[in-house]
Amino acid sequence: MKSIFFAIAFIITHITINAQEQQDTTVFEPTMGMVLVVGGTFSMGSTDGLKNEGPVHPVTLKSFYIDKYEVSQALWWNVMGDKPSYFNQCSACPVENVSREQIEIFLTKLYQRFGKHYRLPTEAEWEYAAMGGNRSKGYKYSGSDNLDEVAWYKSNSENKTHGVGQKKSNELGLYDMSGNVWEMCSDWYDANYYKKSAGVNPRNDKRAQHRVVRGGSWRSPKERCYSKARNRDIKDHHKQNGGFRIALDE
Repeated sequence: MKSIFFAIAFIITHITINAQEQQDTTVFEPTMGMVLVVGGTFSMGSTDGLKNEGPVHPVTLKSFYIDKYEVSQALWWNVMGDKPSYFNQCSACPVENVSREQIEIFLTKLYQRFGKHYRLPTEAEWEYAAMGGNRSKGYKYSGSDNLDEVAWYKSNSENKTHGVGQKKSNELGLYDMSGNVWEMCSDWYDANYYKKSAGVNPRNDKRAQHRVVRGGSWRSPKERCYSKARNRDIKDHHKQNGGFRIALDE
């Protein structure tokens, strides 16, 4: 069963597109894709940033899979057949400028093709994975206390996205969870949600105007790229600095 799962993961994760569409192939290579994040309990939130990052509270999560990489333009093209991204000359770069509705269609098409319920990670899953899960070394950013090692952000991005997986990974082998593009989570955004969050496998399903996005982007300052920082998406997530990565139940 595991061999079948990983074969599927190999196929769907960052598939190279046909010869006339390929770009940056020296950077962009197919990989096994999904990483198992072993469940556990961690302290979610922070007292060091904005008010929406607190209070700090214990959260327990079951195990889940999450993609090593942000969904690339090549994978999006292979599944959806279009190129919505603003920075659309880079197949290895994360897809951006896509709406919530387009992301849902993408996930539905993955299910139709492979029979797996790929989804957005919850906000709690995202933070736990970004912090390194049960292998966490307590870094401020995802994989390092030195942001330049792990992220494309305002000071080094040259005002654009970059191919996925070029920077150092975190403790779980996940790339770009700090910087490159903001990553959409399944939770609806509530600045005060941590005050009432469930302690086990939380997810805010109460519909609101915005979804939660995490991780910062190519144009974010340092303080928005650390693993505890929370933000909300703009209308329809249509902007050149918002993308996502996929998750899957164990």
